[in-house]
Amino acid sequence: MSAGYTVRGEHRCYGGVQGFYEHPSASVGGTMRFAVYLPPAALKGERVPAVYFLAGLTCTEETFAAKAGAQRVAAELGLALVTCDTSPRHARHPGDDASWDFGQGAGFYVDATEAPWSGSYRMYSYVTRDLRAVVGDGFPIDPERRGVMGHSMGGHGALVMALREAGAWQSVSALAPIVGPSAVPWGEKAFTGYLGSNREAWRSYDAVELVKRASVFPGEVLIDQGTTDRFLEVQLQPERFAEACAAAGQRLSLRMRDGYDHSYYFIETFIEEHLRHHAKALLG
Repeated sequence: MSAGYTVRGEHRCYGGVQGFYEHPSASVGGTMRFAVYLPPAALKGERVPAVYFLAGLTCTEETFAAKAGAQRVAAELGLALVTCDTSPRHARHPGDDASWDFGQGAGFYVDATEAPWSGSYRMYSYVTRDLRAVVGDGFPIDPERRGVMGHSMGGHGALVMALREAGAWQSVSALAPIVGPSAVPWGEKAFTGYLGSNREAWRSYDAVELVKRASVFPGEVLIDQGTTDRFLEVQLQPERFAEACAAAGQRLSLRMRDGYDHSYYFIETFIEEHLRHHAKALLG
C-alpha cells in the first residue's frame, strides 16, 4: 500500500514503468482500478504532465495500455499516461451484465441519479475528483499540466469533461467519440437508465449541447474519425459537433480518416499525433 493505492503490477517499458493499481474511491463507494505509465523523465525525479485516456464500451484500465502502443511516444515526449476502468466493478445490480452497452464496462462517465445506479455509478466524479487526486498525490505528475482524451464512449467523456471544466484540462482530443449521446441509441439507453427520463438532465453530459450553450474549450479540440466505422452514421455523428463548434466559435480539427474503422488498430495508427497534440499544449 502506498499513497492511497495498492500496486497490482509494474513493468519496465521504454525506459519508464507501466503500472497497474487499485484504490478506494469515495465517489463510487468501493475499489477502482487504474493504470499509470511513467516516462523515463519521471523516474529521474521530474514532475511530468499527464494525459488521461478514457476508454470505450467493454474496456478496462488495461485495454489502452496493452493495445494502443502509446508508451513509446509518451516516453519520448515525457508524458505520463493515466487510464481507468469504465465502470465500478465492486457493486452489482440486477441486469448490470445483461448487455455490453449498459452497466458493467459501460459507466458512460456520468454521475447516475437513478436507483440503484446512483449509489456507485458516479464515473464523472470518479475521474474528475478521485482519480486525479490519487494520481496527483501518489505519482511524480504536475497537477497543473493535464490533458484528457478518449475513444468512443470515452471520447464522449473527454469532450464533456473538457467543456465543463476547461480550467482543469489544458488539452483535449478524441478518437471516434460519441459527440451527442442525447440523440443516439447508445446514449439514450445509458442516459435513461442512469439519469432518468428527463432529457433536460442529459444536456450537461452531451458535448453538442454544451457547445450550443457556450461551454467552449479555450484550446483546439482534436478529433479523428474513421470513414468505415460501422457506428459512424447512427451512434457517432461527428458532423453535429462540427456544426455546433462552428456556430459557437469553438476551435476544432475534425479529421475524417479514409478506410479506418472503430478498432484499436485505428487508435494505434493515430495515437502519436494525438499525444503530440497534447504535448504541444502541456509542454509549451
